[in-house]
Amino acid sequence: MDGIAGRTSALNWIVQISVVALVALWLFPTLGLLVSSFRTADQISGSGWWGAMTASEQNLTLRTANPGDDGAQMLVDGVYSVQGQLFGDGSEAQISTWGTSSLRISEFAPGDTADLSDGETLTVQADGAYIWTSPTQMTGRGQRIFVTATTPPEFTLQNYERVLFSGDSTDGMSQAFFNTLTVTIPATIIPIVIAAFAAYALAWMDFPGRALLIAAVVGLLVVPLQLALIPLLRLHLEIGIGKGYLGTWLAHTGFGLPLAIYLLRNYMVGLPRDIIENAKVDGATDFQIFTKIILPLSFPALASFAIFQFLWTWNDLLVAKVFLIDATGETTVMTNQIVELLGTRGGNWEILATAAFVSIAVPLAVFFAMQRYLVRGLLAGSVK
Repeated sequence: MDGIAGRTSALNWIVQISVVALVALWLFPTLGLLVSSFRTADQISGSGWWGAMTASEQNLTLRTANPGDDGAQMLVDGVYSVQGQLFGDGSEAQISTWGTSSLRISEFAPGDTADLSDGETLTVQADGAYIWTSPTQMTGRGQRIFVTATTPPEFTLQNYERVLFSGDSTDGMSQAFFNTLTVTIPATIIPIVIAAFAAYALAWMDFPGRALLIAAVVGLLVVPLQLALIPLLRLHLEIGIGKGYLGTWLAHTGFGLPLAIYLLRNYMVGLPRDIIENAKVDGATDFQIFTKIILPLSFPALASFAIFQFLWTWNDLLVAKVFLIDATGETTVMTNQIVELLGTRGGNWEILATAAFVSIAVPLAVFFAMQRYLVRGLLAGSVK
């Protein structure tokens, strides 16, 4: 018995460590997306998300004020000068090295004076204050300065404003967000309604061929949806519902029904028989038993399938590509919009991180709101 107890204890440790590892593998990328979505592009390029709360060293390209701007250039003792601040007012950034060429970014230290052409000089202090002098009047654009600076943590909501409210078809996700809702909500409700009726019939109604239907449902669980995409699209085009929301809803319904029927049937068949038989003795019809007894008792199973179906349709790209998205882009869903951002904004990690977190925020909210029903619904019918 001691050996058995020892093995059980070791197995428990293995299970717990595995669970912690899986949670960490899921949590850290999600947390990284959340933190990165509030950071600026310079902050993201300067350090990882785990260093978001500490100061980071960055290479920045800054520019002095334009000499031609009103009040920018002053004449003092026969010397023209432009003075200002490279950073914004109130910035706590500190310059460690600077230069006037991208090839020699560490040429000068703070406080040093650089000799430019035609007698011009430039002095930059550690806090970003500068003075640019010339014996003759200066024209053109401001002088570019390449600096290595230590900048404090910086967080912003501009990424979310750009992604959600800009109205830009390239960066904006608002239209894609509502398109995804338009696909997901009906594609979750329709299969639940149909599967609930079918599951009740397979669980509690006697009719010829019931066992064959149950076997067929189980067999459909292993059929890859990719096999049905092209034939189903051809059928939709023939009957006039291809490349639209209706065809997408029906496709998601067809692909989700086998799992829904199987899950709900296993749950309903485990409900107490006495309740149903007593209801029939009292004169209740099958429809009344289904709506007033079975459905309320089956809520955990309904909720667990709703979570799976919602997550699957929300994160789907393949079915949307085949049955919905057209050349106009008016029906683009969020997964496809993110794919397009990877092509057009591949270097803008702040935009990609924000768009990715927006796309997972709703599934996370749905999961945490209904997760207490998930295990109850999945384990229903597995044991007697």
